[in-house]
Amino acid sequence: MLMPRYLGWLVFAVSVLLVLAASLWLRYSLMEDAQWVDICLQPEVSWQCQLRAYLGLWIHFGVLSAAALISAVVAFFWPGKAGRVIAGLSFLLAIPALILYSASLGVLATVLALLRLVRDNKRPFAAA
Repeated sequence: MLMPRYLGWLVFAVSVLLVLAASLWLRYSLMEDAQWVDICLQPEVSWQCQLRAYLGLWIHFGVLSAAALISAVVAFFWPGKAGRVIAGLSFLLAIPALILYSASLGVLATVLALLRLVRDNKRPFAAA
């Protein structure tokens, strides 16, 4: 039987795997598949073409990586459990940023979020 202490980490790990799988599907099945170029050139636009176009704009303007970096910085300085939750959400935002062509800011967001997740909460900024 699972201990309640590990249940939060288990939910987080499953969430990371789901976001990773969804991001990889978006990249390789929707963004890089050549069939969508021909389909999206047709006059009638499907929802997949709209999703592809909006995702391309998000990638171009760096929306995912900027959101992940901003939330990681906020989480890094926010004390307590709320900061840890924000860092977890920031890490979940950074995964698609890394996979979907926004790796420069996504790496920084990932490092900040993971540093916040492993930081000791008892004395966050105490001198050694």
